[in-house]
Amino acid sequence: MRKRTWICGGAVAAFLCVLALTACREKESRREPVTLTVWHVYGGQTDSPLNGLIEEFNETVGVKKGIKLQVTVVSNTNNIHDAVLRAAKKEPGAAKLPDLFISYPKTVLAMPDPECLVDYRDYFTEKELAAYIPSFLEEGKVEGRLVVFPVAKSTEILFVDKTLFDRFAAETGATIEQLDTWEGLYEMSKMYYQWTDAQTPEVERDGKAFFVHDYHFNYAQVGVASLGEDFFNGEQIAYGDGFMKMWEPYADAAVQGGVWLQEGYATEPLRTGDVIVSVASSASVLYYEDIVTYPDNHSEPIQVVARPVPCFAEGEKMVMQRGAGFCTVKSTPEKEAAAVVFLKWLTEPKINVQFVTSVGYMPVTEAAFQYLPKAIEDLKNPKYKSLYEAFIETQASYSFYTAPQLASYLEQEQTFEKTTRSQLRSAYLKWQKGEGDVEKLKKEALQELEDAMP
Repeated sequence: MRKRTWICGGAVAAFLCVLALTACREKESRREPVTLTVWHVYGGQTDSPLNGLIEEFNETVGVKKGIKLQVTVVSNTNNIHDAVLRAAKKEPGAAKLPDLFISYPKTVLAMPDPECLVDYRDYFTEKELAAYIPSFLEEGKVEGRLVVFPVAKSTEILFVDKTLFDRFAAETGATIEQLDTWEGLYEMSKMYYQWTDAQTPEVERDGKAFFVHDYHFNYAQVGVASLGEDFFNGEQIAYGDGFMKMWEPYADAAVQGGVWLQEGYATEPLRTGDVIVSVASSASVLYYEDIVTYPDNHSEPIQVVARPVPCFAEGEKMVMQRGAGFCTVKSTPEKEAAAVVFLKWLTEPKINVQFVTSVGYMPVTEAAFQYLPKAIEDLKNPKYKSLYEAFIETQASYSFYTAPQLASYLEQEQTFEKTTRSQLRSAYLKWQKGEGDVEKLKKEALQELEDAMP
């Protein structure tokens, strides 16, 4: 009897020891969670939708799994690009690389050792990756490794000042459906210039531009690709038939005053009534106001609506995909796994839709797109409703173009953008003064562009 009591007592004591050790470990885990530092671009340091979601993660999944995310930088992609490169190169005074940071592939390509980043295929199964939009994942691959993970994507969208467009349409018979093709948009651009010019008959050729594109280089390469040709030949631009089909209607409208070619973002001339149609990043919806202020300082309310970008009549429906993704710096297995837990949580369909609809982006999985119609019903701002309706149509009907990873890409982009604007603007000024015919001015502008490109 005493022996049995001793055995039972020993078993109880052992069990209590196990409970005590487990409790100590759980307490220790709660006291010292795996902490990850984060740099991102979604909002301001004190007013960020992602910061709010990170707090929610920390208080729910983070508590259960012993993970804590700490946001240390909220900035723009250019600043983070510079900060990441300085940190990666260990420049004097540079901050240490965070555990997670937002990046474009161009940042990774510029790092001295991209191998310092986690390949997400080590942490996601093929089945899990199959849930994501394939082209979104493809853009995040650098030298065969998936190192930039998509959590939100933007694309290019056509924004229309419908208030002013309707006035123009009422007098000319123009229809908004003509904006479905580039050919229709450019013809309308010339018509709009002539219509506004006619309002001041005492002054010749003082019409207004109809259209502005934020990214001429994007328009050109997506346009050529949609026509079935390669925009690039190696590291250089291929000036083939597709290029000319893209260039001709665009340059024709620009030389005759229909395209805004000044410096600055596409949101600016729409806010001042200097144009009434623009193509820009979908995320720029944050900067399109519901009021236009004219050069003489009088203002009026307007309705801004969103539509998918135009396509060429004989081309494929194609649009540039935009938006950075998260990189995870190699550290310990615990930290790397914790980062992936967060990324999986943030891209769960309902969470992802909640996130992207607060910042004007697209979700990144097929399943999340199924939640968008319901999410649209809950949006109070009609401008955002219009944007997400355009997103749904874009996802259903368009293919996403991914820019190639070329060593010369950034230089090509900057030179093309600057030269195209300046040469077509110069051609317009000559046309305005009657110093040349349209065909001659278009050819001269194209030759100047070809000569300037690296």
